[in-house]
Amino acid sequence: MSSATSATTGVAGRYASALFELADEAKALDQVAQDLTTFRTMVASSPDLARLLASPVIGRELQGRALLAVLDAAGIKGLTRNFIGAVAANGRARELVAMATAFLAELASRRGETTVAVTSAVPLAPAQLQQLNDALRSVLGGNKISIDARVEPEILGGLVVKVGSRLFDSSIRSKLQRLQLAMKGVA
Repeated sequence: MSSATSATTGVAGRYASALFELADEAKALDQVAQDLTTFRTMVASSPDLARLLASPVIGRELQGRALLAVLDAAGIKGLTRNFIGAVAANGRARELVAMATAFLAELASRRGETTVAVTSAVPLAPAQLQQLNDALRSVLGGNKISIDARVEPEILGGLVVKVGSRLFDSSIRSKLQRLQLAMKGVA
């Protein structure tokens, strides 16, 4: 039942496709999507959790127990918890964020949604996300929009919006870089 899209290639894609099929059979697609979104947000906002996932020094068993404790504290249970535990047991914890991203992209694709990656320096409030969703929907012709919100303090402010292969960068970091290049040309 899985389709071969760019989101479902590689190890992360294969795991995401397997989870998608399990979630579809269990009629739990929305719950798993919500859990994976929560998990990605937790990893993005916690350098310690990101290190736990990426560390080759921490053994699989300890890494798995630590991840399950974090999931329990976050209220993530059921299929998503079991999946993350199995991935950690297989030594693939460093791929979990990519697996979550591939799962969410596959879900959006099957629902006919356009996935838009939005990067901001600080987390966007629900009202801001809704305004952005409305603006994107009007620009993209009324399609269903799925916003993949990411936080990267390095951009300093503004937004970086990626729709397919198109990139709209209104971040302060890129404006400063353009200004720096312009000043070098004058000197």
